[in-house]
Amino acid sequence: QVQLVESGGGLVQAGGSLRLSCAASGRTFSYYDMGWFRQAPGKLREFVVRITWSGSSTDYADSVKGRFTISRDNAKNTVYLQMNSLKPEDTAIYYCAAGPSGLFKQGLVSTWGQGTQVTVSS
Repeated sequence: QVQLVESGGGLVQAGGSLRLSCAASGRTFSYYDMGWFRQAPGKLREFVVRITWSGSSTDYADSVKGRFTISRDNAKNTVYLQMNSLKPEDTAIYYCAAGPSGLFKQGLVSTWGQGTQVTVSS
């Protein structure tokens, strides 16, 4: 089974940057899509970004397109999310996820990370 450990969250001022990391272990990692969802207090969890196992295709939510960049280093079993030009509305708990491609964006994934808090102050 895949296990995911997240890091890189923190407090940043509006306009700043953060980089999240998601380290994975398990035999099926190289065949899984990976990405992030996020959830703000009192709101539903929402899709943020996905990357295929080969890194050849990505999908971004409209709200983060042009500001966030996902990358995948299979040699290190790690996925990164570079977040630039952060806005207060980006404040949420960010959850790394891994799973088959077909249902990933709907949140039907195989494994969730523990979550990491991102707070953007105005």
